[in-house]
Amino acid sequence: MWSCITDFFTYETTKSVVVKSWTIGIINRVVQLLIIIYFIWWVFINEKAYQITDTAIESSVLTKVNGFGVYNNTLMDVADYVTPTQGASVFCIITKLIKTENQVQGYCPEAERKFNCTTDSDCKSHTNGGYGVLTGRCVHINKSKGMCEIKGWCPAEVDTIKTTPMKEVENFTVFIKNSIRFPTFNYTKGNVLPTLTDEYVKKCIFDTVNNTYCPIFRVGDMVRYAQQNFTELGGVIGIKIDWMCDLDKSDDQCNPSYSFTRLDAMSQHNAVSPGYNFRFAKYFKMKNGTDYRTLVKAYAIRFDVLVNGNAGKFNMIPTLINMVAAFTSVGVGTVLCDIILLNFLKGAEQYKAKKFEEVKQFINHMVQRVFYGLMHKLTSCSCKLELHK
Repeated sequence: MWSCITDFFTYETTKSVVVKSWTIGIINRVVQLLIIIYFIWWVFINEKAYQITDTAIESSVLTKVNGFGVYNNTLMDVADYVTPTQGASVFCIITKLIKTENQVQGYCPEAERKFNCTTDSDCKSHTNGGYGVLTGRCVHINKSKGMCEIKGWCPAEVDTIKTTPMKEVENFTVFIKNSIRFPTFNYTKGNVLPTLTDEYVKKCIFDTVNNTYCPIFRVGDMVRYAQQNFTELGGVIGIKIDWMCDLDKSDDQCNPSYSFTRLDAMSQHNAVSPGYNFRFAKYFKMKNGTDYRTLVKAYAIRFDVLVNGNAGKFNMIPTLINMVAAFTSVGVGTVLCDIILLNFLKGAEQYKAKKFEEVKQFINHMVQRVFYGLMHKLTSCSCKLELHK
């Protein structure tokens, strides 16, 4: 217990020891230089640690597709092959269609092979139909073939028809208008840059070399930039717009960059429901008031416009914090050199003796001298008083 008390009431002070060693001197300066380079090049220049950043980008996207195509000897325009029609950040361009016309509500046989039957009991083993609600009856189409009956839109869809995609899709163009805002700095900008003229925008097509800021994109080029084969494509293409803005620079330095990727890349390796397709219907009414429809199964390329980015601007607080961290980190060189001197170099014991020195005995001796001096003075004073009496 006494040892713990005496260890607690001790004081340590820095002692400077100059070591004349080329090895330690070079190691010390190299480590300090590397730390300084790291903070100057990586922390301040590359990571811009002197700035505050805003990653909460606010964005709006408007799209417009343009082009004409021919499918099954029918001319198709934007209203026929683009869905949804609102021009949002997610849209689909239909490449081929399978139509089932003149469907009405009623009873009819299923169209899928798994609903083949010979008796009613075969149909009762199924819980759900493919295109309607099973009635439990087996309808004989001919002497050798029967199909389970459904209640729903009839006739049932046959989606195994082989069709050829619309070839003109590759040359369709997409106009993308993107506006962004960084709320921390109240900074707004759009991808249709002020330097672009109306005449240029009407004629330009985006490419990664000469027209990097053109907001009009050719469908075939976007598929190719995503490293996909257009003739085999039926999936989801991501159009990524990145805004990386240094607001310490002039406004014309804050510009968008575009990249393209396939977002459903895993589905192309999957035999179950590859690509992208969906169904929709067009409804009509007969003179007698009966509703009927045309069911369309559409195979399409889906485009998702993804916007992200961040903006940075100089601020004194992060600058001071990182400067203090830099100056503090320079001391790491001293710690490393001490470890090498104390443990790995010849003469380590001599260095320890110079670096660490206990002055316990000296201090105790001084305390004793002061104590005895005071006692001597007190004794002398008491003797003089006795004599005086």
